Amino acid sequence: MSKQLEKIKELIAKREQARIGGGEKAIEKQHARGKYTARERIDMLLDEGSFEEYDMFKLHRCTNFGMEKKQFLGDGVVAGSGTIDGRLVYIFAQDFTVNGGSLSETMAQKICKVMDMAMKMGAPVIGINDSGGARIQEGICALAGFGEIFERNILASGVIPQISGIFGPCAGGAVYSPALTDFTLMMENTSYMFLTGPKVVKTVTGEDIDQEHLGGASVHSTKSGVTHFTASTEEEAMHMIKTLIGYIPSNNMEEAPRKECTDPIDRKEDLLNEILPDNPNEAYDMYKVISAITDNGEFFEVQPKFAKNIIVGFARFNGQSVGIVANQPSSYAGVLDVNASRKGARFVRFCDAFNIPIVSLVDVPGFLPGTGQEYNAVILHGAQLLYAYGEATVPKITITLRKSYGGSHIVMGCKQLRNDLNFAWPSAEIAVMGASGAVAVLCGKEAKAAEDPKAFLADKEDEYTEMFANPYQAAKYGYIDDVIEPRNTRFRICRGLAQLATKRQTLPAKKHGNIPM
Repeated sequence: MSKQLEKIKELIAKREQARIGGGEKAIEKQHARGKYTARERIDMLLDEGSFEEYDMFKLHRCTNFGMEKKQFLGDGVVAGSGTIDGRLVYIFAQDFTVNGGSLSETMAQKICKVMDMAMKMGAPVIGINDSGGARIQEGICALAGFGEIFERNILASGVIPQISGIFGPCAGGAVYSPALTDFTLMMENTSYMFLTGPKVVKTVTGEDIDQEHLGGASVHSTKSGVTHFTASTEEEAMHMIKTLIGYIPSNNMEEAPRKECTDPIDRKEDLLNEILPDNPNEAYDMYKVISAITDNGEFFEVQPKFAKNIIVGFARFNGQSVGIVANQPSSYAGVLDVNASRKGARFVRFCDAFNIPIVSLVDVPGFLPGTGQEYNAVILHGAQLLYAYGEATVPKITITLRKSYGGSHIVMGCKQLRNDLNFAWPSAEIAVMGASGAVAVLCGKEAKAAEDPKAFLADKEDEYTEMFANPYQAAKYGYIDDVIEPRNTRFRICRGLAQLATKRQTLPAKKHGNIPM
């Protein structure tokens, strides 16, 4: 055998060695936990045969605590590029079979390399997290590696989409990278995220809690809002990431990919003419409105289990990707609160950063009152939503279906926040507050002097309702561009988006704004 062939044989052997990570026994343990390996996950996500791996032969340089005996080719992370539906993406997947996926200096270098390449090429970066945290044996070098990754997350924010998948443990400083990315997905029952684990919590606070209830997918999808999606199987998780990628552009200089539309843009939905209850205080389901107006009724919701009083997610109108923000009257009457405000604000800012038009469906009676909200800074969080809408320069279309009262009217994409098109259904009520509250303020003294205070207030409520429980007062001043028949909503949105396709709007020159936090 020639020397050249011997070297080729050695190369093939090294590749095979790198592909088994921590070894067959470690892979069996990973499978026994109901989890796939890093390479299996990449194969599930990317187009077949498209993965191009980098730094397969990289090794750590640590010799502390016997680490020189624990050398594995690739050092605990598989990194490279590939395609999803033919579109370039960069990806890294932590390999739990190698030293528990713990982050070393060289592992961080591999991750940073693909992040740098993603920025250079203008392509999304996807990180699959399954790690025991920083490699303790490396001390400050491991921490420095985290810092390098975080800085790249920050610089890439708003430039390329960043998606994090949590497929196992993600604790301590490691949680900050997913928190800095645009979207996070967690696996139900097998993943968790927290800054300090149950043992530390028990020692410091005396609270006895397990990993799932401290930082599992159920906690972060319903209570904290840290995660945007959850999946019960890894196959489902990969399908969700692929779907998400299909709605968003590769970078902030491009537009999201368009799909051929087979749904007529002038399709009329008679259901919408009758969807609102006669009683203005009765709930209805906003999901029915969304499915009635989007292409083929499709809607990809973001954070579906968190702050259910507001709905955010992606849909298409005439094949164009659009972000939808909608109040949900069937959950807390659609009021805005701390969680709904920050959920809506973050989604609006993502859409604005990546050239995705925003369609808002408004039915909001106000902000949730009470000390619980005030003590948790509902003022600041409400201002975040206000700031997000006011700052956004993408096409913005708002449809007011029913209630739009007070401050909540303003923060949900009103005309004064440089909104492009504001339409209203004939049922829209746009006012400072509801009739009963307004009359109590305006006519309280007169009511006391009346022979029949209740009848007097009832008459005044009817008078106020007749004056303000309609969209024409706002339309009179140009704050509503048109009052539309509900069944024509889809057509008016599609035509509006076509009209706004060439929109150009800039912000005043500045380093950056200081968003309320």
